[in-house]
Amino acid sequence: MSIFLKKSILKNGQIGVWKIEEQEQFFTNQLSLSDEQAQELNKKHPKRKMEWLASRHLVKELSNGLDCIKDTFGKPFFPNSPLKLSISHSGEFAAVVTHSQSVGVDIQKITPRIRRIAPKFLRQEEEDSLQEVHVLEQLHVIWGAKEALFKAYGKKEIDFRKHLFVQPFEYQLNGGKAIGHVQKGNYFEKFDIIYEQLSEYILVYVIQKT
Repeated sequence: MSIFLKKSILKNGQIGVWKIEEQEQFFTNQLSLSDEQAQELNKKHPKRKMEWLASRHLVKELSNGLDCIKDTFGKPFFPNSPLKLSISHSGEFAAVVTHSQSVGVDIQKITPRIRRIAPKFLRQEEEDSLQEVHVLEQLHVIWGAKEALFKAYGKKEIDFRKHLFVQPFEYQLNGGKAIGHVQKGNYFEKFDIIYEQLSEYILVYVIQKT
């Protein structure tokens, strides 16, 4: 395949989505894996291995060949660049967002099962704002936004209901925006939330407001 989606965002950022249709060798031929990365890869289930390879290949596609590593919290970063990034993968898609500000991304296949876990991440005001006609898609946007906010924060130990907030928004079939923030202790940051539907998937990414 190739890049399924690629576009510039907010001046100096990029969002990319890769549809995974290749064999493993395609990616391993493109990537120069370190010994540590190779060891990490060998521990993964074959499906997860393909998602990992596709996402790392996409990272290089969006960053002119930069490689990323993980910090002590498991958050990916570029060791020799101020550029920030975030990675997500689900099923047949891998997604990467890069920007000079803190970012997060999430991509998930739409499933009715999200209703069962909604009480774990949905605040009362968020539940009250749901539109009946698009409730399933809207739940995925809120869930994806909170996953992305969690990644942007990057220090784990986050309660999705207590520390992550998504302001009420009207779901748009062609994609739309919302506002969210992370508030924990002395940390408070606002983020733009951008979402769109890709076939049976919801893509959400967040960018720290300046």
